[in-house]
Amino acid sequence: MNDSTLHTRRQFLRTGVLGGAVAWTLPVFLEKTFLALDASAADSLLQSASGKDGPILVVLQLAGGNDGLNTVIPYADDAYYAARPKIGIPLAKALRLDDRLALNSSLSGLRGLYDSGDLAIMQGVGYPNPNRSHFRSTDIWQTASDSERFEREGWIGRYFDSCCEGADPTIGVSVGRQSPMAFTAKTATGITFSRPEQFRFISENASDPAATEEMFRGMMGGTEENAGGSVESLPGQSGRDGDTLDYLRRTSLDAQVSSDKILAITRKSRSTVSYPGSQLASGLNLVARLIAGGMPTRVYYVSQGGYDTHSGQVGSHERLLGDLDTSIAAFVADLKAQGNFERVMLMTFSEFGRRVGENNSGGTDHGAAAPLFVLGGGVKPGLYGQQPSLTQLNKGDLIYNVDFRSVYATVLEKWLKAPSEIVLKRKFPTMDFV
Repeated sequence: MNDSTLHTRRQFLRTGVLGGAVAWTLPVFLEKTFLALDASAADSLLQSASGKDGPILVVLQLAGGNDGLNTVIPYADDAYYAARPKIGIPLAKALRLDDRLALNSSLSGLRGLYDSGDLAIMQGVGYPNPNRSHFRSTDIWQTASDSERFEREGWIGRYFDSCCEGADPTIGVSVGRQSPMAFTAKTATGITFSRPEQFRFISENASDPAATEEMFRGMMGGTEENAGGSVESLPGQSGRDGDTLDYLRRTSLDAQVSSDKILAITRKSRSTVSYPGSQLASGLNLVARLIAGGMPTRVYYVSQGGYDTHSGQVGSHERLLGDLDTSIAAFVADLKAQGNFERVMLMTFSEFGRRVGENNSGGTDHGAAAPLFVLGGGVKPGLYGQQPSLTQLNKGDLIYNVDFRSVYATVLEKWLKAPSEIVLKRKFPTMDFV
């Protein structure tokens, strides 16, 4: 890309004309949008399967650092109650899993999935030399990097680059205001939006959004009423080498096609399942509707915030977990009603756990290793990894025994049928939960 193209691209994105759409569909051009790659096998480096006919991954971020010890409770360990005399959860108020561990009582839906054979719990997940900064640790999880190494692409973005070349830009969908770093790729793929009706041509300064939409559709040749005007008729050259005007025209067409498709699906698809009224539930409801509508998406990304529980953790943490639980329960019921549960996997993660000991404010401070959940029709249920020691600590933190990239490698190799070594930049051992 030449300097002129790059400069114009940045100016174009700054205007907000395409809202959050264009920044995360660039530069997948229209002629590639409908290209079906002829992969010779399911494990081929370039994958032809899409979310319409293949496995789907849903990544659910618990932002803020979820307290793993009050999520999966080591009730049989006296050191747990010694370290948490005020916020420790007794077994009488928990959901027993075995003779050592229990789930928080707010997670009855997940307990039901565990009992029915659809939930795997990874214990002690983390990475070497843990970082306790929200921002840096989130980057590490989203790029699958070592703690001392900075990567420019996210692990899902590298999956897009390695396995989804030429795919529809909606191969990845993030529900939210900002695309996660996990989606960052060399060839930007995937889209991000909070609400489908906002995923269209919008000018923040326009008094008439419909007129703005019509204007851009006319420029791109996207309406039958268009009299022939297009970006190519504006001053400047439009050649075959991906110059500025060609770039804008093609990427705008790409965004337009994706917008139309999403709006059509969400207007037609209605869930028969009642969801809670939370933001997380709304996001999962949208994902379920897109799956039901036949979107080609392989990876969806949703998030839930609020887990930075430095003070007053009792009550607030239970409410967060309750929202997580009821939202997932509705999502699972929706997928089962559609007949899609068997081909969807949902994986949670949080940037770190919390310290073993409670603080003086009735909360917990930034920690390290923590559990995560993987659920779906293709999951082998059970407890994986080991519950970390509560007395042999690293500066007050739990010591991990499962590298999070082994979880990623398992999801990539066994679920998405992708070459994990290429995506993660080196080989990590896979696990048995798939």
